[in-house]
Amino acid sequence: MTCHIAFAILRYSALLIYRKQRRWATLNMPNSGRSEFSLPVELLQQCCFLSGPTASGKTAVSLHLARLIDAEIILLDSMTIYRQMGIGTAKPTKEEQGIVPHHGIDLVEPWQEFSLHEYLNFAKTACEDIVSRGKRPLVVGGTGLYLRSLLRGICESPAADWEFRQSMEKLAEQRGEQWLHDELKKVDAVSAARLHPNDQRRIIRALEVHRMTGEPLSSQHLQSPLPVDVRPKHVYWLDPEREWLYQRIDQRVIAMFDEGFWEETLSLLELPLPISRTARQALGYKEIIEAIETGKTDRASVIQEIQTRTRQFAKRQLTWFRNLEEATSIPIQPGDRGEVVAQRIAERVLGDGT
Repeated sequence: MTCHIAFAILRYSALLIYRKQRRWATLNMPNSGRSEFSLPVELLQQCCFLSGPTASGKTAVSLHLARLIDAEIILLDSMTIYRQMGIGTAKPTKEEQGIVPHHGIDLVEPWQEFSLHEYLNFAKTACEDIVSRGKRPLVVGGTGLYLRSLLRGICESPAADWEFRQSMEKLAEQRGEQWLHDELKKVDAVSAARLHPNDQRRIIRALEVHRMTGEPLSSQHLQSPLPVDVRPKHVYWLDPEREWLYQRIDQRVIAMFDEGFWEETLSLLELPLPISRTARQALGYKEIIEAIETGKTDRASVIQEIQTRTRQFAKRQLTWFRNLEEATSIPIQPGDRGEVVAQRIAERVLGDGT
């Protein structure tokens, strides 16, 4: 018992030190979290984008496509940035990373926060580096907000209010996630319609922005696309047959558990610092953490829950990409091989001469 108490005190003390250092760094960062951001048009036009729902085969297609168009890959994923979270985020393997250089993997520790603004700055630097070496940036992943923000830029947004977030999290525990979602409906119906009641992290962020600015978050996300003649021409998303996609999702979740997903999540809870709110909300990790902390040992039911929530997430992703004006769908049929799909996309990219 004494050892457990000492360990808990150590974790808490280390967390306080980290947060203090993080706050100092933020305050001393020029325009941190307060300035508008957009990639230069000339840089965007040299990029190729490949997105799509989870489990649609983006990794396999991207490896072949990168070699065909002489590109390096920048991951478009809000969770692969975390170290020690490999299985649940389906990071490219070391072998796959050896085939084509990848950027955007293992950028921060699991206990650190990583904002959209920080990602965009990272992506801009990575794109400039790749272009400077005569290569093409191939931006690959399924985080729709990252994709739209790269294509259109982002508006000024307030920094996080951690006290407000903690109070909302406590209220959600007391009153339920549906109550939190209903609160968002009252002030930002557009964001509420887009977000699932289980997506607590983004719901709280939307409430936070409204509280701090008096404006709905959705109005800040209504950036218009660039004019057709200057926007990037090669923005593609994989559009698979729905039932085939759902089968792949179910199979992937089972494979993740076979690879040690439960054990990987348990190891995160044993780190010297508590994992960040963002990492804790990652699909799959969230459900396993809840099971561990409540003493639930029936892994089969946890697997089913993750499968269900992942299918729901994929459905929302499909809607998101269909509504993204700049993106062109690439229909995927069961049995389509990654190299064949990549060839179809490469013909468009190389045939354009850009």
